[in-house]
Amino acid sequence: MLSSSSFPSDGVLSAYGWDEACEHAFAAHHSDGLTPGRVARVDRGHATVITADGWVRATWSTATEPPCTGDWAAVRPGERPELAALLPRRTAITRSSASRTSRAQVLAANVDTVAVVVSLAASASAGRIERMLALAWESGAVPVIVLAKADQAERPVDAVRDEVAALAPGVEVLAVSSVSGDGMDVLTAVLTGTIVLLGPSGAGKSTLGNALLGADLLATGDVRAGDGKGRHTTVHRELVRLPGGGVLIDTPGLRSVGVHDSEGGIQQVFAEIEDLAADCRFSDCAHESEPGCAVLAAIADGTLTRRRLDSYRKLLRESAWAASREDARLRAERENQRKDITRHLRATYKFRDRQS
Repeated sequence: MLSSSSFPSDGVLSAYGWDEACEHAFAAHHSDGLTPGRVARVDRGHATVITADGWVRATWSTATEPPCTGDWAAVRPGERPELAALLPRRTAITRSSASRTSRAQVLAANVDTVAVVVSLAASASAGRIERMLALAWESGAVPVIVLAKADQAERPVDAVRDEVAALAPGVEVLAVSSVSGDGMDVLTAVLTGTIVLLGPSGAGKSTLGNALLGADLLATGDVRAGDGKGRHTTVHRELVRLPGGGVLIDTPGLRSVGVHDSEGGIQQVFAEIEDLAADCRFSDCAHESEPGCAVLAAIADGTLTRRRLDSYRKLLRESAWAASREDARLRAERENQRKDITRHLRATYKFRDRQS
């Protein structure tokens, strides 16, 4: 899909999101003979990058941080283009690695709007929605919940919208049908800048992306009748231009949505609990059995559900665990570096002693 034939002749980088902030961040690289570009896709150790001179296929050295879709980069041109450096990321959608190691996985960079896609053709998982919203808020982007497949809704759309809205304080919730076009005009107006589609396989991300693009450019597939889950028809994160302005990043379906050091995003998702906690008698209230707990009082009078509090606690524990693992890994790396330096110094001293 990314070919030189689709490359516009002017205003190239601005069409992909280049602005004054990018220009300022790139200033240090002008004197090195480098050119700016945006990473549209990463696979097999190569990055497909859009530059002012067209599409290039670039590699990067082990000393450079691995790029991800949406990154702005300083590209060294030539027969074998290379990503010499990545510009600082304004935003980044990050989750715990699917391998459950301490390392985080960056899903997309420099995103302005995160469309959390939920299928109305299947039962929505409240916990999954909360997790994806935590990732979106923590990234620094603006989340929007898209209830897709409204033409296949199993339940009244308004009822589902109200239930989902209760999980997402301050987030716009829109119901759309990519088939009939219902709601697409409102959605198009809401999605701005660099947009990423997040959701499980079968939620309708690629079909929604094609509707936004006005062409069948993204691979789609059927879902299983038994559980409503889909196959991973999208296998790479890929950035493409939208006809009305802005760019779109389609992502593979997320089987696991692990939060990684996302306390701020979690607090945003559960803003009503944070507000209630401010009225607890004790500033360190754990919301378990303390007298004067405003959170437990809200559960008692039905304004807050126990499930919501349990989910809040679970995500905070998971986030804290991931952060502690990351700290432990960094400490181990620093200790290994110290040991390497010590071994090198000892070897140097022994060599000098033999020479004297």
